[in-house]
Amino acid sequence: MSNQPHELRYDLEVIASWIEPGSRVIDLGCGKGELLWHLKNIKKCIATGIEQDEDEVAICIQKGLSVLQGDLNKEVLDYPDGAFDYVVLSQTLQQVYRPVGLIRELMRIGKRVIVSFPNFSHWSIRLQVMFTGYAPKNKLLPYDWFDTPNIRVITINDFRKFARDLGYRVLREAAINTNHQAHFGRIVRIFPNLRATYGIFMIGKKGESWWL
Repeated sequence: MSNQPHELRYDLEVIASWIEPGSRVIDLGCGKGELLWHLKNIKKCIATGIEQDEDEVAICIQKGLSVLQGDLNKEVLDYPDGAFDYVVLSQTLQQVYRPVGLIRELMRIGKRVIVSFPNFSHWSIRLQVMFTGYAPKNKLLPYDWFDTPNIRVITINDFRKFARDLGYRVLREAAINTNHQAHFGRIVRIFPNLRATYGIFMIGKKGESWWL
């Protein structure tokens, strides 16, 4: 299998930049393994993943990646405490039925948890609901209300409060402006809850600093 660099989706590029070379990483809902490939081959991490879609697992295996096929909510229960330096949950939290229990499990098996999700407070979503009266559908949310996999409405402000209410510390965060599956984007620093399409957070236990 070729070790030529793969172009990363923009949010995955940000996540990869936060992960130290040589770290132990698990990517939950890893899809076709773009992030895993980068972490394994470019950052020399000990990287593994969990993915429910059998076809995408097959693609990961063809790339030489270690990926388990299964429900991430169940599979994470089998890992011991502190098994990973980083646990990644990318664009998946909005599809999780029991986010509190899952985040607690991720913090059990990992020293740090990195989460990314669509920001449902983006100005385009607000305007679409206000002026059309219909559930939003756009490049950020490319599904109709009846076939969307998203069951949670999360904003950047929501997740920041959510993490702190659970007793975890926000170690790093980035608000980004990018389209669904795009390889380009930018960091949003002014009014991020209004202007960013995605939020990315790294959380850890109280008293921990991100550079440790």
